[in-house]
Amino acid sequence: MTTLEHWQHQAATIAPRNDLLIGGQWSGATSGERFDTVNPATGDVITEIARADTDDVDRAVAAARTAFEDGRWARRSPRERGEALVRLADLIDANAERLQLLETLDVGKPVRYSRRVDVAQASTTFRWYGEAADKVYADLAPTGPDALGMITREPVGVVGAVTPWNFPLMISAWKLAPALVAGNSVVHKPAEQSPLTALAIGELALEAGIPPGVLNVVPGFGETAGQALGRHGGVDAVAFTGSTEIGKRFLVYAGESNMKRVSAETGGKTPNIIFADAPDLDFAIGAIGFSIFWNTGEMCIAGSRLMVERPIYDEVVARVADLSASWMPGDPLDPATKAGPLVDAEALARVTRYIELGSSEGAILVAGGNRVLTDTGGYFVEPTVFADVRNDMAIARDEIFGPVLGIIPFDGDDEALAIANDTSYGLSAAVWTSNLTRAHTMAARLEAGTVWVNNFDTSGIVAPFGGYKESGFGGKDKSLQAIDKYTNTKTTWINLGKGGV
Repeated sequence: MTTLEHWQHQAATIAPRNDLLIGGQWSGATSGERFDTVNPATGDVITEIARADTDDVDRAVAAARTAFEDGRWARRSPRERGEALVRLADLIDANAERLQLLETLDVGKPVRYSRRVDVAQASTTFRWYGEAADKVYADLAPTGPDALGMITREPVGVVGAVTPWNFPLMISAWKLAPALVAGNSVVHKPAEQSPLTALAIGELALEAGIPPGVLNVVPGFGETAGQALGRHGGVDAVAFTGSTEIGKRFLVYAGESNMKRVSAETGGKTPNIIFADAPDLDFAIGAIGFSIFWNTGEMCIAGSRLMVERPIYDEVVARVADLSASWMPGDPLDPATKAGPLVDAEALARVTRYIELGSSEGAILVAGGNRVLTDTGGYFVEPTVFADVRNDMAIARDEIFGPVLGIIPFDGDDEALAIANDTSYGLSAAVWTSNLTRAHTMAARLEAGTVWVNNFDTSGIVAPFGGYKESGFGGKDKSLQAIDKYTNTKTTWINLGKGGV
């Protein structure tokens, strides 16, 4: 395993891209403004990034529209587009260490995971969609002999991709790969906290042979660049991952502009339901730690509502409290570190506010709750566990997006379902039981886009990902289903009978 000293040396010498990528050219923002991207482990500025605003989004959309209309990408064969995406996947693999380091510096993700998860999943995603490019077929409608009904797919046009900071590489790939393989041109607006790997992917896309203008990258702030993209009349679809509040704004932007298609994955409050007959409680306890403390709890699928059947409640509370100590945060450049800092000062303030609120509402703090490693200048907080949580408490209802676990007792299947579904979110859920009938019944009745049974977060690129209720709308990420939201279906009805051709 590469050493801490190696990563410290690499971090001191890396020179990331920091301009906008528009029409295949690197440039500053029209306004000349820049913003700092900060290392959350130290509070130090990594580099100053060109800050895109409305004028720059206009330029990027124009470049994407020109690229789409002249067919430099859209009219290539699916196989040719797929081969370019596979080349991009190869380049991601070849540049894995650089991408790994950029991800760790930008968002504080431990270096041991930034390659194993973020870089690896980005490569897998581009490769999978590249290989699938010429395997998506058109359909024929069932007709009589006097007609031919063809149902074909066409790229929607110019896609705006607005991506989050918690898994920048991976989730960007989930948006970009299916949009590109379908023949669209894309304007990518990464989160302002995490622009570095998005710019690196733009650079590698050009090297892979994706034509200039097909993928444009415009880092900037949501209230300017993000809103401009959402309101732009030249954008045909927006794919968004982020908070529910901002997802709703994109619906407003679409309604007040050109009624563009909007797809959004907008957060969750996952119930992780442990029955007394869980088949392997040791394995389940380990998965509980992973579900909430990994990635510092900055996950839309975080198992932040741990629901435990009363016969094993006290045991699980004690064991999870002990387990939390193994997830203490540290220097993300150290290969031994399992948990890093929160992404920025705003996130730290939000998480600590919820910790204070949990205690004030009557939940019992059994582990953590403090800011740590303050001498580093970073945004570190202990893994935190609350017991005796009620589902009406704020820490049980709000998406905290940090390493804060609330443990809720329950009695029996009906109460478990009532508590689990009593939320505005519906992204994911997990059930731990040896009873096959219970497993199927719970999975069918849980209001969630993904239900894991006796595991947590182990599905792959082949399965669609997205939620119910306020966790998302407008189509799924991952799998062939993702291509649906980046294509229009066209019906061509040909008369073969009397008076026909």
